[in-house]
Amino acid sequence: MEIQYLGTAAAEGWPALFCDCEICHKARELGGKDLRTRTQAIIDGTLLIDFPPDTYTHALKYSFNLGQIQHLLITHSHMDHFFPVELIHRHEHFGHNAKGMLHVYGNAAVEKAFYDAVLIDRFKVHPLDGSVTFIRLEPFADFMAEGYHIIPLPADHDKRETCLIYIIEKDGKCLLYGHDTGLKMSQEAWDCIFSHKFDLISMDATMGKNSSDGYHMGLPDDLKFVKLLEEKGCIDSNTIKVINHFSHNGKMTHAELEEFAEAHGMIASYDGMKVNF
Repeated sequence: MEIQYLGTAAAEGWPALFCDCEICHKARELGGKDLRTRTQAIIDGTLLIDFPPDTYTHALKYSFNLGQIQHLLITHSHMDHFFPVELIHRHEHFGHNAKGMLHVYGNAAVEKAFYDAVLIDRFKVHPLDGSVTFIRLEPFADFMAEGYHIIPLPADHDKRETCLIYIIEKDGKCLLYGHDTGLKMSQEAWDCIFSHKFDLISMDATMGKNSSDGYHMGLPDDLKFVKLLEEKGCIDSNTIKVINHFSHNGKMTHAELEEFAEAHGMIASYDGMKVNF
């Protein structure tokens, strides 16, 4: 299995859209891995996770054809994870020769955002029937997509909706994709996590050096997360541990994140990074 991190920033991007704080100023000076677009990932070039405003940029930069993608997992409805108005462009009028149907999976809030975007008056002449379909997910209701066994779990994030993280399995490999969430998940969610052995875990690190009381995680929380999974036998020394979803408010350059990661047996993600496992 391969995961490519197409974008690795929180909602405001990094450097943040309207910001000139010290860390954003430094990112503009350094460039390279310190420039981060909004978080998105793709599994094996096939299974796309989240659909931020930067999706078109990612497709251009990393040379993948969005028209060939047929499965899109959405974690929650926040704008940096779901920018649904772009989906109208999968209609034949805008995008020719797309491959079959795009299946968009998400919670009730994501479903509402989807229909609010694609059913506006000016798009009614280009209905998405036959191009894009929405599939409502419920926590723990596992399903198959393109040969992947997928389990949506309720995250510790925005209480106004049932935000999701995902366990993804295929061909004996298992991935935990954990963005956006804090540590205060339900016991049922933890029990489901504890019942798996992971080859890769992808952890939220939005808060940087700081701990969080929920909603997101910081690096101290990631250490607690890893320790807990080790104690439960879910991960071991062979498990790849990635920190991802960074904010300028965490106040760490990529070099500093990388130094922390290396010291704790982790990998600090950057835009475009591929990991095979």
